[in-house]
Amino acid sequence: MAREIDEAWIDEAIDRYRRLDQLRGEFDKAVASHSVSVHSPDDSIEVVVTAAGEITDVRISGSLQHRSAAELAREIQSVVTTASEAARWARAKLHGEIFGTLHPLKED
Repeated sequence: MAREIDEAWIDEAIDRYRRLDQLRGEFDKAVASHSVSVHSPDDSIEVVVTAAGEITDVRISGSLQHRSAAELAREIQSVVTTASEAARWARAKLHGEIFGTLHPLKED
């Protein structure tokens, strides 16, 4: 018994694959170009990170004389961790914006 081939479904699947490939390219560009900035509680440390997770800048403002090296290291570590979480949030938001409009293939 031969199976009937649904040409329309195959064409739709190919179109969907092409659309996904295009959206993936848009997503990759968006993730690389969107940045998020996070600050330490006292605003003395700022970390800028892309949605891809790449740290692009670290800024320290104010005097460091009132801090020990260990305290400064803890604060930097905390801000970097927060930046990583912010990058994940930005990536998820972009993913929803770019891929959220896709609909499943129709089953007959």
